[in-house]
Amino acid sequence: MDLLHKLFYFVITIGVLVSFHEFGHFWVARKSGVKVLRFSIGFGKVLWSYQKHAETTEYVLSAIPLGGYVKMVDEREGPVKTEDLASAFNRKSVLARTAIVAAGPIFNLLLAVVLFWGALVIGETGTKPIIGQVGQGTLAYDSGFTEGDEIISVNEKATPTWTEAISVIIASALEGNQSITVNVKNLDEKQSVKVITPTEDSIKNPDLLYQKLGFKPWSPQLKPIIGKVLPDSAALASGLKKGDLLISANSVPINDWKQWVDIVRANPDISIDLKIERDGVQIPINITPKSVQVEQKSEGKIGASVYIPEELIKSVSAEYSLDPLAAIPVAFETTWYYSSSTLKMMSKMLIGKASVDNLSGPISIAQYAGESADMGFVSFIKFMALLSVSLGVINLFPVPVLDGGHLMFFALEAIRRKPVSEKIQGFFQQAGMVFLLSLMSLAMFLDIQRLFH
Repeated sequence: MDLLHKLFYFVITIGVLVSFHEFGHFWVARKSGVKVLRFSIGFGKVLWSYQKHAETTEYVLSAIPLGGYVKMVDEREGPVKTEDLASAFNRKSVLARTAIVAAGPIFNLLLAVVLFWGALVIGETGTKPIIGQVGQGTLAYDSGFTEGDEIISVNEKATPTWTEAISVIIASALEGNQSITVNVKNLDEKQSVKVITPTEDSIKNPDLLYQKLGFKPWSPQLKPIIGKVLPDSAALASGLKKGDLLISANSVPINDWKQWVDIVRANPDISIDLKIERDGVQIPINITPKSVQVEQKSEGKIGASVYIPEELIKSVSAEYSLDPLAAIPVAFETTWYYSSSTLKMMSKMLIGKASVDNLSGPISIAQYAGESADMGFVSFIKFMALLSVSLGVINLFPVPVLDGGHLMFFALEAIRRKPVSEKIQGFFQQAGMVFLLSLMSLAMFLDIQRLFH
């Protein structure tokens, strides 16, 4: 079911992004007087099609939802009826052809604006970006961060939630920024500026970067009170109930929930003599944590969560939303920010200054789609917006086969006052196809590698 869940949201995501991309080409082509023969979402076997009559566009849904295409009347792709010559793509001006090709990526960027706008207006609730214990030798420690500091902004970009703050810090570092400016306020509400200086090796490796940062969310000391008890768990089998206060384990007093978690993890399949307090009465209970494999070692698990008081949840929660008008410029700024970040990242990968480990293939995208959907509707549309930005920016790269490659040939045509020969275009198209297939193969390899790690 988990695989089907991820696959469902992956298909939804790719379907929406591809539809907007291809609709951009389609809409501008029609406005430019080009006859469109087919508008297809997906490749391969046709599952559904609609055509009003023989001279109108055929709308198609195909079996493989990993792309799409707009088929226009074009003399380079086959014979064209005399009456259709005026509406052939190849007979339009360089400006018109440029507009048609550029429309796909531009529509993806506009979709990102709309999705970010929607997320801002709907609003989201997250955890405040309050920093927990800071370990020595980390970038956070070297930059002067202390436990209790709350991140207000990163490089002047507001970061109301923990996820947003860490995402912007990591994105800024991977862009190659030598210094990242972070505005914080401490427990006394005094504001200050901290500067993070990423190391060269961490910039190339996102996993290493996250470890080097040393940022951990602040975690309050919680009383050892049982919250939710899961079905078919060791906690349920032992008779534990919501609201039970844990007093001691094997005669050792339990002071907080973290201590109890450590005890459980250290005792897989080992009986623990537990003393609890329920309704003012102390009760002895015997519990045997189930053994689970975590990173090639066995840990105990009882299947129960801690009780968190409502007032504590409110104190660390951040609600962030904007009214529809105020959200418009912020949506454009956010799209621009992530567009420039993607452009810088891809450029650095091409010249070897950023690790190719940053590449994600369809498996990773499907996982992220499912996980973001689990986090809620706003998280899902923000994920779609980020992916739409990536699709738009990457398609503008001057690589033959991509839209950017076609735009490069149009630019050369405008400069030379004549088209680049079909032989040269064909050669570079083949080279571009080999490059893209190699990149896709690498992304798939990295995806599979991640599954085993």
